[in-house]
Amino acid sequence: MNVRARAIRAGILSAVALVGLGAVPAAAADAPPSEATPEKAASAPATLDTLSRFFARDGAVARSAAQPRIEGASVPVRVLSPDFVAGKAGAPVARVEFHASKAVASDGQTASLWTVRQAGGWQVVNIATGDDEIRYAAQGARALPGGVVFREPQIDAWYVQKGAKVLPLDEDAVRAVGKNGTSLAAYRDRVVKAYGDKLPASAYARKGAAGGYATESPAHEEPLVTAVAATAGGGAVLALGLIGARARRRRHSA
Repeated sequence: MNVRARAIRAGILSAVALVGLGAVPAAAADAPPSEATPEKAASAPATLDTLSRFFARDGAVARSAAQPRIEGASVPVRVLSPDFVAGKAGAPVARVEFHASKAVASDGQTASLWTVRQAGGWQVVNIATGDDEIRYAAQGARALPGGVVFREPQIDAWYVQKGAKVLPLDEDAVRAVGKNGTSLAAYRDRVVKAYGDKLPASAYARKGAAGGYATESPAHEEPLVTAVAATAGGGAVLALGLIGARARRRRHSA
């Protein structure tokens, strides 16, 4: 599977957490101040300055000419819920891990700003190239109006669910459930079979494997552990702790 994009941690962003080992480092000392809404956090001067550096990486555009802007409202980004996999009564298929805002540079580059709610408000914790989160949210709304768009991070698959129906939104999801989708019950059976023995507190987790570390991962790819987990705490830990997997967006220190 090809790596679609890279997520870069800039100086103002939180450090990546070692979720599987229970180590959740504090946010960077020079992290941007929290704001009242995800949109305000995304459009704050400090964030826009970091975006300029982000878009200027590898000489793609001059930092002074990047002129990043935020387009539209943020969207909640949901991931497959461990409670759903565990069969907890009434558990939704997914839960919100963070909010994403779309940033655009003067040369057309796009990026997704990830924000999480903290005690003092909303804070940007990561920047990822591309606009997957926003794009799939819109695609899901068209495919199944009123449905819940979510991601199965272990295989980087995007779906939309409404009632008893689960529809695929990308090729990874099509491979998992077929082009016509599946029922919610059948989807639960699939994820229980795939991840039921890899939930937090399982033997798999106690071995340190549930933090996203897979021994077969290529050296150039990092595990599925994001800066969101460092800031958001336990919720993200559970969401990311289902199974070792390889990140589809490569991350590099800025």
